[in-house]
Amino acid sequence: MKKIISALALVFFTASFAIAADIMTFPANMGTVTFPHKMHQELLKNCKVCHATNPGKIEGFGKDVVHKLCIGCHKTESNGKGPTSCMACHIKS
Repeated sequence: MKKIISALALVFFTASFAIAADIMTFPANMGTVTFPHKMHQELLKNCKVCHATNPGKIEGFGKDVVHKLCIGCHKTESNGKGPTSCMACHIKS
């Protein structure tokens, strides 16, 4: 029985990565942020750029961490091609 439960847990755990691997949306006061996760995976080819230890939830995930991580990367790693203004990411519906 323990093996079955472990197997099911593993299936649900890995399935969550498959589901989260396309487009993610984050509601925010300034407007919803749509994050093309799969596109970032394909461009960066290194999960540790955002996920310090393992794929999954980003440690300390929140406004300050995201702004530092995303805007910082967009200014440096993408040679200024990634969006850096508030309204480029936050879309009011």
